[in-house]
Amino acid sequence: MSIIFKRKSVRKFTDEEVSDELIEKLLKAGMQAPSSCNSQPWEFIVVSNPEDKLAISKMHRFAKPAAEASKLIVTIGNLNEAKVHRMIEQDLGACNENILLQATHEGLGAVWLGFHPIEDRTLKLKQFLDIPDYCIPFSVICVGWPKNQGEVKLRYDESKVHWNRY
Repeated sequence: MSIIFKRKSVRKFTDEEVSDELIEKLLKAGMQAPSSCNSQPWEFIVVSNPEDKLAISKMHRFAKPAAEASKLIVTIGNLNEAKVHRMIEQDLGACNENILLQATHEGLGAVWLGFHPIEDRTLKLKQFLDIPDYCIPFSVICVGWPKNQGEVKLRYDESKVHWNRY
């Protein structure tokens, strides 16, 4: 569990590039996630072009880290592959978390930018990246070498734990 307790959202990155080989490791980790009926409905767009990263960073007020990241991983839910459409958010959430944990393991910084289910955000990303209608742009994960490590705060709160009944 140590990697879980080291993971934190990183929004500031150095100028050092993240290799395609490291990105592939993150994608492999994402694809190991559990999914409803093992449908594995995910697809990805890796964005490295500076102009594209800048454009994505302007798609909503919390997307600013996209401009500074070495690479972006856009996670997409393919509705043609999903066996249970209403579970696609859970499938992609697990996929995203695996990517974030692998990034931490590799010494990278990463942050998950939410796009789905906010319609205007999703539509902007879909149009900009030419994502087909049968796919849902779920999120953008910014990946880079962290500018500063900062301290991870433990979040365990015993008052939120109930045994047997609420």
